[in-house]
Amino acid sequence: MLTLHHLNNSRSQRVLWLLEELEIDYQITLYERDPHTLLAPASLKAIHPLGKSPVITDGDLSLAESAVILEYLNDVYGQRRFWPEDSPSLWQCQYWLHYAEGSLMPFLLMTLVFQRIKTAPMPFFVRPVARGIANKALDSFVSPNLSSHLDYVERHLSKNEWFAGDQMSLADFQMSFPLEAALQRGASAESHPHLAAWVARIHQRDAYQRALTKSGPYAYA
Repeated sequence: MLTLHHLNNSRSQRVLWLLEELEIDYQITLYERDPHTLLAPASLKAIHPLGKSPVITDGDLSLAESAVILEYLNDVYGQRRFWPEDSPSLWQCQYWLHYAEGSLMPFLLMTLVFQRIKTAPMPFFVRPVARGIANKALDSFVSPNLSSHLDYVERHLSKNEWFAGDQMSLADFQMSFPLEAALQRGASAESHPHLAAWVARIHQRDAYQRALTKSGPYAYA
């Protein structure tokens, strides 16, 4: 039986969405983050050595990494439904599949890390130094780069309904998590209207809503 090992508030939400779009039989095993560290529980390491999510198991096969999982599900169970048919759109789809984690997510993650450093418990005499370093990193490097990336995505979505063109593709599933996260970390309907409209559009899909009922509360929807 195909199983999704799903961690709350994680990248596995986009895999769950694809499973619902494909309307295939699967089961879901739910895992909760540690409320203090926000890390995945140790029990996930029994499924994959890195103890991360998403992970799927299908018979003897165990797969991690969102893009690989999305491709596997689409090719094996979806008759390649979410690959574009024409070459230019196919390469656009491939590009955004890699861009999501390779280019955009690092700056979103750095934003989260440095913001947490600013509020983390520490000796009072260290706090000003730590906050100063975090603010300097955010202001001089992280925030400008994140802003450039979000503006880049905004321009693309101002000309395209979906990331690979006129039809929804695997790229849209892959880009869903970073853009949902971005709306929690600086982007808005005022600053990035096409980005926000795209996120609202995917949230309105029946399959997306079904995924939410399976996963439980999701902070980015």
